Amino acid sequence: MARSCQVCGKGFSIGNQVTIRGKAKYLGGVGTKITGITKRKFKPNLQRIRVTVGNGTNSTLLVCTQCIKGGSVTKLVKQKPFRLPTADKASKPVAEEAVPSGPRARP
Repeated sequence: MARSCQVCGKGFSIGNQVTIRGKAKYLGGVGTKITGITKRKFKPNLQRIRVTVGNGTNSTLLVCTQCIKGGSVTKLVKQKPFRLPTADKASKPVAEEAVPSGPRARP
């Protein structure tokens, strides 16, 4: 099952996992030695997110994090962000409360 980004097409790449033994010379050792080399896969960081595509339809895509951070996709907004209601300042006067200016009296 090939898993790649459905926006940019990024898939896995192949490299080596190198196993090293020993202490480096600059740390006082006799040097490091390679004891094994194994093939491995470097997989992209894929996230399953709901995305708004094209004409306002929503779908679930498998997208890499670089496409999400770069703005290549528009994430689905479930509800509008909260906004404070705007009120006319001239029609509704605001009553100011008196604030005591000294130390509080203790009972």
